[in-house]
Amino acid sequence: MTLGLTALELARIQFAFTISFHIIFPAISIGLASFLAILEWRWLKTQDPIYPDLFKFWVKIFAVAFGMGVVSGVVMSYQFGTNWSEFSRIAGGVTGPLLAYEVLTAFFLEAGFLGIMLFGWGRVGPRAHFFSTLMVAVGTCISMFWILSSNSWMQTPQGFAIENGLFVPKDWIAIVFNPSFPYRLAHMAIAAFLVSALLVAATAAWHLIQGRRDALVKTSFSMAMWLILALAPLQVLVGDVHGLNTLEHQPAKLAAMEGHWETNHDGGMPLYLFGLPDMQAEETKYAIAIPNLGSLILTHSMDGTVTGLKDFVPEDRPNSAIVFWSFRIMVGLGMLMLLLAIWGAWSRKKGRFYESRGLHRFALIMGPSGFIAMLAGWFTTEVGRQPWVVYGIMRTKDALSPVSAEQVGLTLIIFVVVYCVVFGAGIYYMLRLMHKGPEFIHSTPPHEIDSDVIQASHRPLISIRESIEDGADNADQENKK
Repeated sequence: MTLGLTALELARIQFAFTISFHIIFPAISIGLASFLAILEWRWLKTQDPIYPDLFKFWVKIFAVAFGMGVVSGVVMSYQFGTNWSEFSRIAGGVTGPLLAYEVLTAFFLEAGFLGIMLFGWGRVGPRAHFFSTLMVAVGTCISMFWILSSNSWMQTPQGFAIENGLFVPKDWIAIVFNPSFPYRLAHMAIAAFLVSALLVAATAAWHLIQGRRDALVKTSFSMAMWLILALAPLQVLVGDVHGLNTLEHQPAKLAAMEGHWETNHDGGMPLYLFGLPDMQAEETKYAIAIPNLGSLILTHSMDGTVTGLKDFVPEDRPNSAIVFWSFRIMVGLGMLMLLLAIWGAWSRKKGRFYESRGLHRFALIMGPSGFIAMLAGWFTTEVGRQPWVVYGIMRTKDALSPVSAEQVGLTLIIFVVVYCVVFGAGIYYMLRLMHKGPEFIHSTPPHEIDSDVIQASHRPLISIRESIEDGADNADQENKK
């Protein structure tokens, strides 16, 4: 059952598995909540019925993601008590209040207005409904604020004292706004918005490929691609300043990310494009490097010094074999997002934005890239922090509960089975909704759209040939309802 793994290794695997599932859904919620607020704002401003139709489509996906995020988040708190009770006992004086603030501010705000947002359309005034949507969007961002503050404090701790072996808060401003927090908050916020923008773009691209050219699909694709064009370059800039912050406060993590072993005292540090870091041999094998580029990127100087992993004792080194590649996956996908944004802008300028099948296929393929890049970034952050749970102060092994490998292994198996069934069903349902696509409710489909295309988009599992007039009549009947 344990495959020769220790309780510590199994507990870390379990936490990585559950948090990887969990982070996907809040990312969708954060991005889609703001997207829904923008759609409703546009409707109030223009009275264009396209926007409420898109709102009613994407709010369904938001609701599923929000529900699964709440359920998966409960498990995270559960694990702090079962697998990491020593961490809760020692560091709970700092992390406990931060997580409580998240519940008292963000969760209550979201819960208070979520019902109106989901079920209040037509039951409350338009402005009241928009205010509820806006409050849900604000609540998701507040939740992200407190979660990132807590996690960032574990990366760059300050504002506390250790009394009788326990962390005691002394300066809450310093704790909340710790050195890495502003950069990590911005990085995660942009990542969440990119996740949703790529999801919306991929959904619209799928229907463009299938032949739909109605306003619902075009508007979705256009809005998503504008957002990607704005956010992809911004994420590159934020990533750069975040890297400088990591170089200052977590040099071992950065050395592991770069596969950098020897401190470059006599010249610039190369940038490894490819390599296989070997922790035992203390070298990066089969390296393909660009001279001096590492120093230029990390220090903004051609000969800037970057501390190598050999300057840290072996027991304090992160696993470079994992961090090296998770970081490159994140960066590589970020570059592809930038390419998608540029391609979209070029196609828009050339007047082929809605007709370029190559662009549409690329946008469809890039749909999952936001999730993959985000998970790769979190693996880089969390594995790069090891062997510390509170960086430089408390080791991960000292945070473990007194549990056996068999106990943790059994719960890990249960988690894998339950998660795959429950959340697999939720993800499948979301994909079915996206496959079906947005429907005309308040607006009417233009007559030039082929009837087969409209019906195929409304019924993803079957293809029924109907006349254009029947499609319009169905839309009118829905409007009357």
